[in-house]
Amino acid sequence: MGAASTRDDRPVNDSPAHEPLRTSVTRPVIALVEDEADLVEMATAYLTRDGFRMYTAGDTRGAAALLRTHPVDLLVLDLGLPDGNGLDFLRGVRAGRHLPVIILTGWVEERERVVGLELGADDYVVKPFSLPELAARIRAVLRRAHPPAAEAVHRVGGLAVDTRSREVAVDGAPMALTPLEYGLLALLISQPRQVFSTGQLLSAVWGADPDQQDGSSVVEHVYRLRRKLAMAGATSPRITTVRGIGYRLDP
Repeated sequence: MGAASTRDDRPVNDSPAHEPLRTSVTRPVIALVEDEADLVEMATAYLTRDGFRMYTAGDTRGAAALLRTHPVDLLVLDLGLPDGNGLDFLRGVRAGRHLPVIILTGWVEERERVVGLELGADDYVVKPFSLPELAARIRAVLRRAHPPAAEAVHRVGGLAVDTRSREVAVDGAPMALTPLEYGLLALLISQPRQVFSTGQLLSAVWGADPDQQDGSSVVEHVYRLRRKLAMAGATSPRITTVRGIGYRLDP
């Protein structure tokens, strides 16, 4: 557990913001700003055992110093602090960085909960609360703030589509596609066996209003794409026509 100095009047966002939840971190770093010593001790012990690294502060000055000097992945902030309004502190945090925040409030402080959420808090926990509940809420907010990265390279059979470089290969050999052909294939391979209607394809790939554009363009591009895959020697996957609906990519 780390302690922050309380003799500091500089604003919270005085230094560059840290990027939260670095990819190499296996133990997320939590800053707990709370003036109840017993609660701080119990929460720190529990959350440390539960896999978090903890820093604590008991007032807004200490919290400001903590956030300037330590990379933090999530802030747990009590709104009733001895040297200032927690909502004002939250406003300062939100002014300069992206940092997930859970606020701690009392049962009767509905207005503070509402204002806190409007200022950008990600969640709130009402006192008294259980430590397992706090840990679960921390993990849920971190998951929402850092969803799993989308897969960059989709592989089905001998076909590979790299969505970063927009390159397509069959058994390692590059295959040239037009932008619309690439968009069509990238969408189909992103969800194998998912049926996409002609209207969905027009909207997602062509950027067109399905009610305003004929689906014949989709039919033509599916035909061309099938022919190019066959010429490249791709025996799988295959683009299957679902009569009366649209198309899917079958492994």
